[in-house]
Amino acid sequence: MSDSHPFWFHCGRCGSLFQAPAGEDEGRLCSKCGFAPATGLLEAAIATPAHVPEARQTGAEGEESVAKTRTRKRKGSHFMLKLIAGWLIVLLLIIVGARQLWRDAPQTTKPASTRVEDPVISDLDVKLLEEAGPRCTEAFSGFLNAGTPEERNQFVLDPVNTASRMARFYSLNPLVNIEPKTLRFQDQSVLEVPGSRAIESRWIGEDDKIYDAVFREENGEWRLDWDHFSRYSDYPWALFLAGSGAPEGEFRLLARERLAEERKAEQNISVVLYAPRVGRPGESGLQSPEFLVSRNKPEGRLLDAAFKAARKQQALFGSTLPRIDPEGMIRVRVTVKRTEVNLERRFEITKVSACHWLSIDDPGVVPEKNEAGEP
Repeated sequence: MSDSHPFWFHCGRCGSLFQAPAGEDEGRLCSKCGFAPATGLLEAAIATPAHVPEARQTGAEGEESVAKTRTRKRKGSHFMLKLIAGWLIVLLLIIVGARQLWRDAPQTTKPASTRVEDPVISDLDVKLLEEAGPRCTEAFSGFLNAGTPEERNQFVLDPVNTASRMARFYSLNPLVNIEPKTLRFQDQSVLEVPGSRAIESRWIGEDDKIYDAVFREENGEWRLDWDHFSRYSDYPWALFLAGSGAPEGEFRLLARERLAEERKAEQNISVVLYAPRVGRPGESGLQSPEFLVSRNKPEGRLLDAAFKAARKQQALFGSTLPRIDPEGMIRVRVTVKRTEVNLERRFEITKVSACHWLSIDDPGVVPEKNEAGEP
């Protein structure tokens, strides 16, 4: 290529591009500013006007163009930073969510232990619940719909002997009216009571009240254990403690052991009795004075065994339903005697019939033998 061909040069004064023949610098003037620039060969090949970049502006116009370019670069940088930060946050949320899902997923490396809330029910129990469950619900609904004790009596166990106790009980205690339509079934379980099998069920009523009912088969019909459901006692507990009624009676109460750890080596077990609250099994009513019961007596050994079973969360009669009684308390059916000496009222537990409220004679727990080998 000859030197007469024009080449592109860069003006070192104003920054413009101009064409001039290659050769000596003399006579090569910038077409923009008119001065002789310093030599600045950009390309060795001829460039067409279509590929020529725009000339750089000078003065105030050039400074304004540079400022706008820098502003656009800063905005672009800020946008990229925000975009990257947003993606990092999204990625972090995905990682956290994936780890949480992994924690919640069932672990197959270790077998799950059997819990009280998720018991293993035998096929025999499932069959009994499927067959007898609806009949128990029907009996419970009929009992609640009945308006008088006489009408209710046809749905309870041992109706002939229960009739007199029921009439006396409701003459001293308010009749609990429960609308069956408001009840929601919660759960049920099979009980292995001596000589037969029973079904216990849980129901949720208005104001989240909880009702537990036990049914046993009698003469081909499933009937309600009324003594258990009503928490039957010979006399209202509050009135008995106040000095009213007969000086001795049988009561279905809640029992709590006082200072269990501090007194475990002592001869006497300290017990406080509470009235239960129908519909509120997690709460307790009026509290009694302290009872000191000898561990060497049958009553003390039976209570001691029941409290130990409760601390170990051992259910009575094979129940699979969770406990609903107040923490540290057990159900008892006891005979209490009241005496007054010099205007001082005293109470004594003369008999512990059972550590439950069912209308059966079995105590529910096996007491430890004393030093003489007696239960």
